[in-house]
Amino acid sequence: MSDSLKTLLIIAVLILIVWNLGAGLYYMLVDKGTTKRTVNALTKRIALSVGLILFVILAIYMGWITPHGIGRAP
Repeated sequence: MSDSLKTLLIIAVLILIVWNLGAGLYYMLVDKGTTKRTVNALTKRIALSVGLILFVILAIYMGWITPHGIGRAP
C-alpha cells in the first residue's frame, strides 16, 4: 500500500467522522429528540473512530506505517 493511499484513507475516515458529528448535531437541533437519527449518527462516529484506531494499530504492527516522535531527525 503506497504512502499516499494510506494518508488518503486516514483523511477520508477523519472526514467521515467529522461529517457524522455534524449530522448528529444537526439532527439534535432539528428533530428535538423525536427520532433516533442523532443516536445513529453518533454511533456511526464512534464506530468509525474505533475502526480508525484499530487500523492504525494494525498498520503499525504490520509495518505498513512507522510511528515517529516530534522533532526527531529522520
